[in-house]
Amino acid sequence: MASVSIHPSVDGGVKPGKAGFAGGTLTCHCKTDPVVVQIGSDCLHNHVCGCTKCWKPAGAAFSMVSVVTSDNVKVMQNGDKLAVVDAGALIQRHACKVCGVHMHGPVTRPNHPFTGLSFIHTELSGTEGFAAPTFAAFVSSVIEGGTDPAKMDGIRARLSELGLPPYDALSPGLMDYIATFTAKANGVLK
Repeated sequence: MASVSIHPSVDGGVKPGKAGFAGGTLTCHCKTDPVVVQIGSDCLHNHVCGCTKCWKPAGAAFSMVSVVTSDNVKVMQNGDKLAVVDAGALIQRHACKVCGVHMHGPVTRPNHPFTGLSFIHTELSGTEGFAAPTFAAFVSSVIEGGTDPAKMDGIRARLSELGLPPYDALSPGLMDYIATFTAKANGVLK
C-alpha cells in the first residue's frame, strides 16, 4: 500500500510529536519575503483532510491540518501578503497572495463550536515536534477533487495502515464535541 500517496508528511510513516512541545513558526513557500506566523503552542486534532477547501502541497491527495487557539497565532513577518480566500467560509483561511499557501484560518463565527480556534498546517514549520496526525477526515471528498472513485478502497487501506482511521466527517471525538456544544446551546444539556 505504500504506493498510495496521501501527503508528503505521512507517506513515509507518521512521525510522533514531542511531549511538552511549545510551538514553532510556519513559513509560506515564497523564496523572498516569506510570510512567517508564530504558533505559541502545540496543535490539537492534527489530521489529514480530503476536503477541497484546505491547502494541499503540490501532488498531495490530502491536506494536513490541525488547530490551535487563535490567541496562539501571531503573524510575525510580511502579513501584508495575506488575504482571506473566501470571506463567506466558516474558516477564514489567510493565504499568501504570492505563493498561495494557507497560513492560518481563524473561526470567528458567533455561537459556533470552533469559534476561537485557528486552523494551521504544521508541515509549514521547520521545527519538528507538533503533535502527530491521528485520523483522516472527509476522505470521500478527495473524489470531488478529482480522485478516481475506484481508488478509494486503496486510499482507505493506506490510511488505516498509517494509523489514520478514515472518516467521512470528523473524528468521533470532534463530532461529540460539536454535538455537545449544540446540545448545550439548545438547553438540552447543561
